[in-house]
Amino acid sequence: MLEVLKRLIHEEEGQSMVEYGLILALVAVAVITILTTMGDELSNIFTDIKDAISGSGGGS
Repeated sequence: MLEVLKRLIHEEEGQSMVEYGLILALVAVAVITILTTMGDELSNIFTDIKDAISGSGGGS
C-alpha cells in the first residue's frame, strides 16, 4: 500500500498532460483574441493582395 502511494506521488504523466492542455487553451485564446482584434485589418490586407493579383493581367 505504501508503494502505491509513493508511485502516485511521483507519477507525473497526468500532470504534464494537464499542463499541455492549459498551454494549448491559452494559445487558442490568444490567437482568437488577436484575430478578432485585427480582423478588419487582415481582411483589408487580403483584399488588397487579391486586387493586386487579379489586376496584374494574370498571364505571360
